Amino acid sequence: MRTYPNSKETKEIIKQLVSIPSPSGNTKKVIQYVEGFLTALNIETRRNRKGGLIATLPGENNNEHRMLTAHVDTLGAMVKEIKSNGRLRLDLIGGFKYNAIEGEYCEIHTSGGKIYTGTILMHQTSVHVYKNAGKAKRNQENMELRIDAKVENADDIRALGIEVGDFVSFDPRVQMTDNGFIKSRHLDDKASVAILMQLMKRLKEEKKALPYTTHFLISNNEEIGYGGNSNITPETVEYLAVDMGAMGDGQSTDEYTTSICVKDASGPYHFGLREHLVQLAEANHIAYKKDIYPYYGSDASAAIRAGHDIIHGLIGPGIDSSHAYERTHETSLDNTEQLVYHYVHSEIVSY
Repeated sequence: MRTYPNSKETKEIIKQLVSIPSPSGNTKKVIQYVEGFLTALNIETRRNRKGGLIATLPGENNNEHRMLTAHVDTLGAMVKEIKSNGRLRLDLIGGFKYNAIEGEYCEIHTSGGKIYTGTILMHQTSVHVYKNAGKAKRNQENMELRIDAKVENADDIRALGIEVGDFVSFDPRVQMTDNGFIKSRHLDDKASVAILMQLMKRLKEEKKALPYTTHFLISNNEEIGYGGNSNITPETVEYLAVDMGAMGDGQSTDEYTTSICVKDASGPYHFGLREHLVQLAEANHIAYKKDIYPYYGSDASAAIRAGHDIIHGLIGPGIDSSHAYERTHETSLDNTEQLVYHYVHSEIVSY
């Protein structure tokens, strides 16, 4: 396999990103991390009112713009109910199932700034007590959060400062293997955020003007549907979302190539831009797969739904077990970064 020249640096950025809790609605710290990285490179940034971060690199053509986006918000949960047995009932943030977080370590982030650890478990976990431990449904009614504190009732929990509405984040359990695999929660979409951060660093170091002024949106509400649907300049012609490629039965996406999405639940992506990306990949010996993601939406599709008159596309590294304990390989990161690098240097698709 081809050696990825920035693999150590990119994987370290991923490790840092996934280790910063950032469920949708509570992303301030991770945005600050990305902002600090870009500020150190003297890249112009600004915040939008939703809390997302926009970086801009000027281009030779300022009449037509591009925008690339990746999202830093993740799946998570919120305290729904303080139970009389000294445990918490959860309400999920993002599109995933309770079975994906059974047995997961987590943190409760109180409004007062305190953090408590805990574990997400079935109420009927003990096989020595509950005959239906394996058959009970994994749902909101049966699953609960066990706090690592001496609490026996709701009053004990409230005495800790925990209340309804407090955010719950999941332990990423990030691991990097010697043969190039990256295993962690929240590679969707922090792997892509790391790719864009590395891309901006490379562009800044090369000191070569882009053909078009290019904006990079680090969005913070994608998992709930509206992270990248605003702050798109009137000059923006093309909008490329960099987000995970979905793997599973019937899919062509894998963990070693970049995935070019041709259609998701929102419908087909722009044919001209999709074919342009394919041509760039083939011309530059970048391994890719075209694919359809049946139950998926991106910041690019959110922008289209919001009424923006743009050419929209979607690419990303292939991610196994999306919205659970995810995995990809450094070659997929490499192929995706190379494709976005050649893309930002290419001509805008004719419309």
